[in-house]
Amino acid sequence: MKKIFGAKKSRDPPPTIQDATNQINKRGESVDEKIKKLDEELTRYKEQIRKARPGPSQEAIKARAIRLLKHKRMYEEQRNMLYNQTYNLDQVGFAADGLKDAQQTMGAMKAANKELKGMMKTVKIEDIDNMQDEMTDLMDVSNEIQESLGRSYNIPDDVDEEDLMGELDALEADMEFESAAVPSYLQPDEESDLNLPAAPTYPAAVPVSRHQEDELGLPPVPRASLRS
Repeated sequence: MKKIFGAKKSRDPPPTIQDATNQINKRGESVDEKIKKLDEELTRYKEQIRKARPGPSQEAIKARAIRLLKHKRMYEEQRNMLYNQTYNLDQVGFAADGLKDAQQTMGAMKAANKELKGMMKTVKIEDIDNMQDEMTDLMDVSNEIQESLGRSYNIPDDVDEEDLMGELDALEADMEFESAAVPSYLQPDEESDLNLPAAPTYPAAVPVSRHQEDELGLPPVPRASLRS
């Protein structure tokens, strides 16, 4: 049967937006290259027109330049058309990508919703409240145990704080009285910080010998020397 009617030809998949965009970009690059070459030729013709004398030769150069300008405008129109097509394809591509992202987001949210529902079946708010109440009771019991273990046996519980403060003030007063009752000569001397000059020293007095004293113990009166 295949030999008689022939087999069906496999159809090629339709081009994607990215394929169409790449094809248009290649065409745009080709048009840009042609426009660049025309600009170079127009620059050369412009220089020739400036150097040529007015006459038939200059007019011929101008005619060639005008023809190149027409070609350039045609290519520029094609380039603008290709740019518009690329812009439209980009918009369609952005819309398609947005829809794909929305589909993925919806799928992820559905999966998460299903998982949360399964988890909520295993967790009950009543169990959490009961656990919190039990933890509170355990903490209270633990605090009571700590207070009981830290209690002192010899200190009465009915001690007034004001009585303790009065006793402390009386103890401080007794200590001040004892420090004031010590005599000054028993208290340690404080070193003076004053830099006083040293006491002057005098030569020792020469003792008077007894043979130079009279019968009353007084030194003898010096006698005037006699002149010869």
